[in-house]
Amino acid sequence: MTEDKGSTMTIPPDLEAQILRYHHVEKWRAGTIARQLRVHYDTVLRVLLQAGLSRNGSLIRRSQIEPYLPFIRETLAQHPTLVASRLFGMVRERGYRGGPDYFRHLIARHRPRPPAEAYLRLRTLPGEQAQVDWGHFGHLTIGRARRPLMAFVMVLSWSRQIFLRFFLDARMESFLRGHVAAFEAFNGCARVLLYDNLKSAVLERQGDAIRFHPTLFAFAAHYRYEPRPVAVARGNEKGRVERAIRYVRESFFAARKFTNLDDLNAQAAAWCSGLAVDRPCPEQRTKSVREAFAEEVPRLLQLPDNPFPLVERVVVKVGKTPYVRFDLNDYSVLHTAVQRTLTVLASPHEVRIVDGLEVLACHPRSYDKGAQIEIPEHIGALVADKRAARRHRGTDRLIQAAPASQDLLIGAAKRGDNLGTITAALLRLLERYGAAELQAAIGEALARGVPHPNAVRLTLEHRREQRQAPPPVVVELPANIKARDAHVTPHNLESYDQLKEPTDE
Repeated sequence: MTEDKGSTMTIPPDLEAQILRYHHVEKWRAGTIARQLRVHYDTVLRVLLQAGLSRNGSLIRRSQIEPYLPFIRETLAQHPTLVASRLFGMVRERGYRGGPDYFRHLIARHRPRPPAEAYLRLRTLPGEQAQVDWGHFGHLTIGRARRPLMAFVMVLSWSRQIFLRFFLDARMESFLRGHVAAFEAFNGCARVLLYDNLKSAVLERQGDAIRFHPTLFAFAAHYRYEPRPVAVARGNEKGRVERAIRYVRESFFAARKFTNLDDLNAQAAAWCSGLAVDRPCPEQRTKSVREAFAEEVPRLLQLPDNPFPLVERVVVKVGKTPYVRFDLNDYSVLHTAVQRTLTVLASPHEVRIVDGLEVLACHPRSYDKGAQIEIPEHIGALVADKRAARRHRGTDRLIQAAPASQDLLIGAAKRGDNLGTITAALLRLLERYGAAELQAAIGEALARGVPHPNAVRLTLEHRREQRQAPPPVVVELPANIKARDAHVTPHNLESYDQLKEPTDE
């Protein structure tokens, strides 16, 4: 006979007598008795303790705490939450000489426990109630961003039909999008939606006085259902959605493989319409969830013709650069919109930047971190308007004069070289040797597989020596702009002509 650890079942009298006989007559230890009789070790110890014996067979000594137990029980009855350290000090003052660790262990046995609370089974009518909650399912890494994977779960309380949709945040917009998608999947809405006391539903609560989130309240009025939060610390009132989330973890998400969020939601939709609806209905075991849901659909509230607006609206300020920061990423706008306050209207797949009624830009939404989502026309307009941008002007001038320099810069970038230094060096060579010579020298350097300005300079020197041309003369202008523009008066050269005249000497 075997018995699990912690089991409260009583053992047969003959087995109890056999344990005591092996202990007293054969002098076996508790572990030996447990192995030979194939019972749990705690069972043997319990039999020995009930017989007034310790583990080694001797009589149990009287504990030092026993004289103080009446005082301890009386004190804990008056103050059930009194900590063990304070109670130890009180007993210590009355003569107790035991240690604090063992005392704390004994107090845990004698501390009064609240009585177990019994619950009534909550039953609802078809189409009367649905329960809503978020579930956290770890994180997703998208580029450089680590975003939470949140599951929106809505379950109809009577048929136990489940709706499941995953999001990358738990914002109000995602919360309402989950509602709308669930209503469309159910082809209706329950009369009462039960919420936990989450911030998306309840902003403030003082007893029975509840202040709902105004956006959720407007949403509920649009779909004509009653939002109802559960009582504080009464999670059993929304046990259906809690069990549904646990069912999602065990039956759907465990060992699930997916490529991206859209793939995960497609698999979730297939699971909700397949395996999840073929399970037995807990309210009526003779029916499946699919059959119960078919009976509940006609009892649901009809959906309004006009959908509730679910666009995420954020007011942003454009800085000195033509980009708008939204959700960890930068989205480009025209350079004429800098230093202005604009509005971002975002959906799960699109980001629109508007100024009043005018749409300035429309971008695909990115869930990366620190990415720059640009429209080429925006950057091109900035470069064309601000030609004094040094890096863009130098590169453009170089590529226009020697088109082969673009391939050289690409090769240098692959090697990790400093493109600014290379561009400046090539521009100096362009000033000294001209565009045609630079183009030919860059072509030879690329043919040798050396995309570096030193290779281009050596090639130019070699070509000059072959032509037997003099070295180029570099005229260095003053670095100071005022010095460059200073007026220079030419010197009168007649005094030098007098040196050439013949003299008597």
